[in-house]
Amino acid sequence: MKAPDLVPVSLEVNGVRFEGDVEPRKTLADFLREELGFTGVNLGCEHGVCGACSVLLDGAVVRSCILLAVQADGCKITTIEGLAREEKLHPIQQAFLDHHALQCGFCTPGMVLAAVDLLKRSPHPTEIQIREALSGNLCMCTGYVNIVRAVSAAAERIQTAEKP
Repeated sequence: MKAPDLVPVSLEVNGVRFEGDVEPRKTLADFLREELGFTGVNLGCEHGVCGACSVLLDGAVVRSCILLAVQADGCKITTIEGLAREEKLHPIQQAFLDHHALQCGFCTPGMVLAAVDLLKRSPHPTEIQIREALSGNLCMCTGYVNIVRAVSAAAERIQTAEKP
């Protein structure tokens, strides 16, 4: 059986440029995990339902398990590993920690990235908006109450930090 032809890709992940060749059928999730070592991109359902594989693609949250790596060519990607700055957690990551918004942690990267996307689009979200934005991310442990609290607290923290 002939090996599939490889396709060149060039993308930026967490501020670092990566170039290489990839099989045309390889998902972005598999590429990020297997080729680049970003294991915070979790694989759950592999059908785009659970949200565990969520990443930011040019600033918008996407499911990397249903996106091909070649489709991300030329794009900027942020994984959970790219949020913290110099050992300082992103405000949403800190809020998840402060409000006990994680248990097993499997869904946490996708939840955090969905929250980043939400707060960029809607800096003062209501509880309903938070729940709607997170509805594509499944958590089997927490019941979502503390996750919603954490996102709300992060929104307040970010707004306070941006005031002169």
